[in-house]
Amino acid sequence: MTIRFDGRVAIVTGAGNGLGRVHALELAKLGAKVIVNDFGGSRDGKGNSSDAALAVVEEIRKAGGQAIANGANVADFEQVTAMVEQAKAGFGRIDILINNAGILRDKTFAKMEMADFRAVVDVHLMGSAYCTKAVWETMREQNYGRVLMTTSAAGLFGNFGQANYGAAKMAVVGLMNMLAIEGKKNDIRINTLAPMAATRMTEDILPEAILKATGPGQVTPGALFLVSENAPNKVVLGASGGVFSAIRLVETEPVYISSEDLSADAVQAQFERITDWSTSVHRDDANQQVHAFVTTMQGAPA
Repeated sequence: MTIRFDGRVAIVTGAGNGLGRVHALELAKLGAKVIVNDFGGSRDGKGNSSDAALAVVEEIRKAGGQAIANGANVADFEQVTAMVEQAKAGFGRIDILINNAGILRDKTFAKMEMADFRAVVDVHLMGSAYCTKAVWETMREQNYGRVLMTTSAAGLFGNFGQANYGAAKMAVVGLMNMLAIEGKKNDIRINTLAPMAATRMTEDILPEAILKATGPGQVTPGALFLVSENAPNKVVLGASGGVFSAIRLVETEPVYISSEDLSADAVQAQFERITDWSTSVHRDDANQQVHAFVTTMQGAPA
């Protein structure tokens, strides 16, 4: 089935540049009406301008699409709520939200100011939570919604000098895990994109050879699939340069240590068994882990 977005209304945050811009352009090309949100700040979140969002809207309109520019700061819930009202007033509904807006304030943790830690978390995590909360009731009433979070390998696997960014990017995966369960009965599907692309966010971080080989246009098809009608639910999709992967947490088989033997020394002695990744499995929710632990306890010798 060909993926189209005719009749759908999409909000894309951070859509003035980079990945967000291409997400917005491609959604419009496939029939969606798009709210192009961009605060217009620099890469570290300072300053603001509506020029970038307006330019993308103009690009969409020239191509025959429909779009509205919005300059809300995603870290401000009142502004985000007003953005959603603007979208509903202009287009009548909201079907898709792509949480793409982000800033960087990289430093080693030893040198990082807590204000810079908070600023990055506010945009990436709280911005995603605010925008999703603002559209949630509308999507519940429609019994339809597609929400895309944006994570990063820095959060999933770690990266030097990005404690604030990595913490926020891992947190949005946790947010997805919860909302994918809560939204299921109203056909609200939540997924997460883990992109690597040549943008102003990565221009001085990634090696030049990788920057030349990657671009937002090679990532966006993954995003479009994750917000389509037949999207999966609760998936983390890695994407770069036309290469895609699926990423998820797994847990090893639980190991029981009896009350008589339980000590730090016992955990150390069993650590090789505990970390035997050949036994690992995926959990669909927290209850499955609880069940595995209780079953292991109950099956232990008396």
